[in-house]
Amino acid sequence: MTAPDAVAIRNILVATDFSPCSDQAVRAALALARHFGARLHLLHVVPRAAEREAALDRLGAFAEAHVEGVPFTAAVAAGRPAPEIVQHAERERVDLIVVGTHGRTGLAHVVMGSVAEAVVRTAPCQVLTIRLREETGETEAQPDQAVAAAAVQRHCLVCAHPSDDRICEACTARIRGEALERMLDDEKAGRR
Repeated sequence: MTAPDAVAIRNILVATDFSPCSDQAVRAALALARHFGARLHLLHVVPRAAEREAALDRLGAFAEAHVEGVPFTAAVAAGRPAPEIVQHAERERVDLIVVGTHGRTGLAHVVMGSVAEAVVRTAPCQVLTIRLREETGETEAQPDQAVAAAAVQRHCLVCAHPSDDRICEACTARIRGEALERMLDDEKAGRR
């Protein structure tokens, strides 16, 4: 396979769930949009259509605070994140999708899956994944200092918000709901 001589990127889609991980993806997409003179498409996906209006207000406020210097659109879709991101990219003829990834492995990846992975497998265009990196003002911490800092401040593995549990209550409820939805969808598909 040969690489194209020039890459034309006119439309960049970035999906956000307002987590630190997706904030980094938004910053990367914004830098790319400025570089290529591209339009930025901000997309947030909610599980149910009833949540759309509130989510659109939140996305508008987010865009106002974070996006400047590039033309952009903001949209909210209802459904499962990966399929909605891919459908939006197809509909808007996006040239590049930028999506954050927590970089989970092992059991966390198996249990929660990966929106980024599903988007990469099914996208109609190139996908850039941005892995969450902790931003600290410190240079290199000594191992015992890092352990002490981790013990003091724990975060949810899914949304990265402060939590005493590995997965916060809100994310646990969302994961269970998504699993139940998948199970019901699978049952319906089997009856047809």
